[in-house]
Amino acid sequence: MSDPVEDKDARQAASPLASAIRDVKNAFADRDDVVVDIREAQLTRLEMLADELKPVFADIPKDDERFDLAISAGSQPRLWIDAVAHVTMGRDRRTYRFLHDTLLGRTVLAESADMKQVAGQVTRYVASRMVERQRLLEGDSEAVRSFRQEPKAEAGKETPRRRTLAGAVGMVLMGGVVGVVLVLLLAWFAGGGGLR
Repeated sequence: MSDPVEDKDARQAASPLASAIRDVKNAFADRDDVVVDIREAQLTRLEMLADELKPVFADIPKDDERFDLAISAGSQPRLWIDAVAHVTMGRDRRTYRFLHDTLLGRTVLAESADMKQVAGQVTRYVASRMVERQRLLEGDSEAVRSFRQEPKAEAGKETPRRRTLAGAVGMVLMGGVVGVVLVLLLAWFAGGGGLR
């Protein structure tokens, strides 16, 4: 005969292993609740910063698609400003960290517990990127214009391009002459015409 179900449950509840398993499961559940609470707190803080920045992003021209005020809710929530800059929370979960990814690594543009201060730095970053783009666009049009209208060389004057070409040809010729002299000297010493 098999034991009644109630007797099995009573024995399992009394066993030290079952008790330890139950305690571990409770600890995991508590820790998961804390992690979820921390993530929710981070998301809330980032949402507050996003609300602070909405007027700034509303002023960006519609044709400028580089900026996107979006929150990614992964294991480390981030408020994305553009493809290379984002705001995340520091280890203390209260400090805003405005980070910029560059070819040389990640740099911290601002770090503060004051949301207004970080919002000001983000606004300054957006403004500087917009001015940078405008200057590049203006510079590119100037470069295209100057390329199409290359200045004519005046009589007796060289253009910078001709000077660099003449310098390069001169260096190659000088290298060739030095090479020939060295080969002749080596041949003379090897043939016995040198020191005895």
